[in-house]
Amino acid sequence: MRTRIDIASYVRLTELADYIVPFALRVVCDLGVADHLVDGPLSVDRLAESTGSHAPSLRRVMRALACRGIFTEVSEDRFALTPLAEPLRSDHPLSLREAYPLLPGDVKAWAHFDHSVRTGEPAFDQAHGQSYWDYLAQRPDELRAFNASQQAATRLELRTLLPAYDWGSLETVVDVGGGNGAFLAGLLAKFPRLHGTLLDQPDMAAQAHEVLKAAEVAGRCEVVGGSFFDEVPPGADAYLLKRILYGWDDERAVQLLRTVAAAMKPRSRLLVLEPVRKPGNEFDVGKTYDLLLFAMAGGRVRGADEIGALCARAGLRVERVVDTMMLPIVEVRTEETQG
Repeated sequence: MRTRIDIASYVRLTELADYIVPFALRVVCDLGVADHLVDGPLSVDRLAESTGSHAPSLRRVMRALACRGIFTEVSEDRFALTPLAEPLRSDHPLSLREAYPLLPGDVKAWAHFDHSVRTGEPAFDQAHGQSYWDYLAQRPDELRAFNASQQAATRLELRTLLPAYDWGSLETVVDVGGGNGAFLAGLLAKFPRLHGTLLDQPDMAAQAHEVLKAAEVAGRCEVVGGSFFDEVPPGADAYLLKRILYGWDDERAVQLLRTVAAAMKPRSRLLVLEPVRKPGNEFDVGKTYDLLLFAMAGGRVRGADEIGALCARAGLRVERVVDTMMLPIVEVRTEETQG
């Protein structure tokens, strides 16, 4: 059989297989290179001096990124920001500088991804001999970097999720597994009549006080330390599971949903905010994020029908899915509630 050679396909496949650019991008984020270009182009020597890096090496990195549209070489050895590089500034309103950390634990885990595919087990556990969350709990620097990456994503989520749903109809909301409170703080700041409760493990919940205080919403929010598998504060109008459910296998996910269901009053709603896998071959961020969850923690991105099946096992039903530019909003009610 004669094989047709399509050079464009070869080039595209090479681009998709590349892990060089992602690593280089993370390094310039860690160095804060974009921050030093806010006022205009700078020479590599000036950039290296400002970022504490080796000028000849930084030059090679900047040239590689410039040829992909991240920065531009405006003249010999002088670089400037491009639209792709602008969000890498720390002062950008939707800054992504901290969204792309270079975490040693993650890198080592990806080197064992074949183990996940062969066995169905998390590569992270194979690489480190412990779970993702246990590993981070023992390494404060990597945990801080991880939390910062999540907060960077939260800024984008707030921009897209708040206009997409009738949050103003709620009076009370519980953010289940709400982390350091960044999303709940943004939600309460936007809707002054709303009162919130944040539930997370005690060490994580403790970090939320400062975030809520800085957003000037601490007076309308209670912070509770505990496990969401054991108990969830009862009687709120809405419960949020933002990027939580997909981190667990089906049995633990159902256990979590049952705990939330037990706390819900008849007119309460549960809002599941996470990627939902779509059918077909079009690009779907949920399908790629699914591999991240698989490799790191053994979680998975589910389709709407799979989420519905889990909810049904917990005495809940999916009422609708609201699409947004970021995370879909899956609205869930108790089975006895109509509308």
